[in-house]
Amino acid sequence: MNRGFYTIMGAQFFSSLADNALLIAAFYALAEMNAPEWMTPMLKFFFVASYVLLAAFVGAFSDSMPKGRVMFITNVIKIVGCGLMFVHVHPLVAYGVVGIGAAAYSPAKYGILTELLPAEKLVAANGWIEGLTVASIILGAGLGGALINPQVSATLLSFKLPLIHSYITTPLEAALSIVMVLYIAATIFNLYIPDTGARYTKQATNPIELVTDFGHCCAMLWRDKLGQITLAITTLFWGAGAVLQFLVIYWAQVSLKLPLDKAAVIPAVSAIGIAFGAIAAGRYVPIKKSLSVMPYGVAMGVVVMSMTMVHSVWVAYPLLVIIGALSGFFVVPMNALLQHRGHVLMSAGHSISVQNFNENVSILIMMVMYTLMVKSDLSINIIIVAFGLFVSSSTLMVMRKHRANQREHDSLALIGEHKH
Repeated sequence: MNRGFYTIMGAQFFSSLADNALLIAAFYALAEMNAPEWMTPMLKFFFVASYVLLAAFVGAFSDSMPKGRVMFITNVIKIVGCGLMFVHVHPLVAYGVVGIGAAAYSPAKYGILTELLPAEKLVAANGWIEGLTVASIILGAGLGGALINPQVSATLLSFKLPLIHSYITTPLEAALSIVMVLYIAATIFNLYIPDTGARYTKQATNPIELVTDFGHCCAMLWRDKLGQITLAITTLFWGAGAVLQFLVIYWAQVSLKLPLDKAAVIPAVSAIGIAFGAIAAGRYVPIKKSLSVMPYGVAMGVVVMSMTMVHSVWVAYPLLVIIGALSGFFVVPMNALLQHRGHVLMSAGHSISVQNFNENVSILIMMVMYTLMVKSDLSINIIIVAFGLFVSSSTLMVMRKHRANQREHDSLALIGEHKH
């Protein structure tokens, strides 16, 4: 891997670290407002809504200038979103603005990998990026949990800095100021990302033209026999992953009897497993064998259901690491294969924005379903079992579709041989 790749990793780490610490700070802000329980998962809804609403435009934006510049601009948008919480804008709206930055940041972050590296290095690069993103989730959740801890916030508020201190008077403002520093660090890294020299045809600016073009790209990837399988799996995984983050925090509060600052750190434990799974996949699964990992998705859903029997933190930790390892090993090869397939069929920025659109529609749908379950006062165990069954059965359905595609391909090949 070259130096440019490591600069991208540094930028991604700090930006993702800030996103995840800010999410926990937003939880705290909602709790301070005595907001209803169902409003907490809505934070994710507002964050990912931009991925769906802007999907037709962010691919063209990403391909319209060097990717490093795109990442710089989008990080500035995230800084604005974080700043809105300082001036008491509702956390849902402020985190939604951060989502706008994240939606435009993502095609550039992944698109630059296909410009910078050959196809055979994409699984390894994805393993590193996902592993590092997961490390930032672990540390971000831990940092967010620590920043809202009464002792830590009291220590932060005791620092006497000229001018700055007078503006930071509450635990939430102290937490937000640290998050702001992380976003600034990511923005500095963005300035040093190399220009790969990749240039695309002049991008359309007419919204109708962009939406039509995006629809064409979407249809192309879903029609492709390989693209549809990888897209279905990654779409399922990211929707499930978003729900799991909130489900685990809720479960930790109800079943493990942990306060919010400690419960917020619990999803980070499964993220350790994701890092191991991602790195193992990067090392042992070549891009040609990517589809062989699908059974791990079925296993993940089954293991999730066993959470209903756990009431001890010490049993919860290894269980969450196993869930994370299965999901990391499962998604990284699929992600790399989808990126490669998308890059073959269309431009890097466009293929990533199609992927983001589908994955985030899945997140929106699943978060709404989860929010309705919480609002209906369903027991946490019923929600966990429903979630686990959904993940396993959906993965099995995609595996059946893949086998049907293979049979169709083999029979067409056989017909071709007979013709000759």
